[in-house]
Amino acid sequence: MIGEGGFGRVYKGQLEDKVVVLPPSSFVSVAVKQLDRNGFQGNREFLVEVLMLSLLHHSNLVNLIGYCADGDQRILVYEYLANGSLEDHLLDLPEGKAPLDWNTRMKIAAGAAKGLEYLHETADPPVIYRDFKASNILLDAEFNPKLSDFGLAKLGPTGDKTHVSTRVMGTYGYCAPEYALTGQLTSKSDVYSFGVVFLEIITGRRVIDNSRPTEEQNLVTWASPLLKDRKKFDLLADPLLEGKYHQKGLHQALAVAAMCLQEEDSTRPLMSDVVTALEYLATNKGPGEGGVLEENEEREDDHDEADR
Repeated sequence: MIGEGGFGRVYKGQLEDKVVVLPPSSFVSVAVKQLDRNGFQGNREFLVEVLMLSLLHHSNLVNLIGYCADGDQRILVYEYLANGSLEDHLLDLPEGKAPLDWNTRMKIAAGAAKGLEYLHETADPPVIYRDFKASNILLDAEFNPKLSDFGLAKLGPTGDKTHVSTRVMGTYGYCAPEYALTGQLTSKSDVYSFGVVFLEIITGRRVIDNSRPTEEQNLVTWASPLLKDRKKFDLLADPLLEGKYHQKGLHQALAVAAMCLQEEDSTRPLMSDVVTALEYLATNKGPGEGGVLEENEEREDDHDEADR
């Protein structure tokens, strides 16, 4: 067993390659999700996931290999992704596990953004993911991200409609405020959720963490005033990064997060704009190539400018 949640359990299995059209090998690893008949993901969510992943194909979406519906058994078979979820590598790291470096974090954010961009702007009709969070972003052996768990996805508005009205679903802390209050869902609701996860990626903090002091338990509430003060941006960087990031890159990343987290949905960017910004951040050389000295010099330049 490689995972367990409110939906059921996930097992690692193997299939002969003649069953699946994948690169040749005698066997291919797969992830088998067995839904709990009493779990959160019911028959409707199972059918939605099968339908969505049968119609949607993109390098940043998980590949559905097959499914089974027999009696009260519901099973989904996906490609196996060796590095588990983003949550496994970002939040509550066990002792001795190396944290993700800055470049890898930006690579993951950019790829996940491309997955949402595909759903919003290429899929026809558009799709609203509705459950964007770190545990639903899976990572392959090279840390390329793929969105998974499409049971809560909804077809977006078409024609002259501006939103889809639906029962509020998703995970507390990630839901956009207008969706949580009114049940009115748009693609900009996903943009807000992306902003929350991107803030988790930058800070290494959970969106809701009751183990922290009261004023720090809600990530967005804690970060909001800091996002308005450039002098405090370093307080938002994950301490596990140990300063190994470019100051300018941190500022640009936080600017993207702040835009996605705007209270008014109309002022949030399109995912295509987010992708453009993050592709630049992901391809920029970080201190892994330039060294910490280069990064510290950049900080000193910033401080000199501020003192003038």
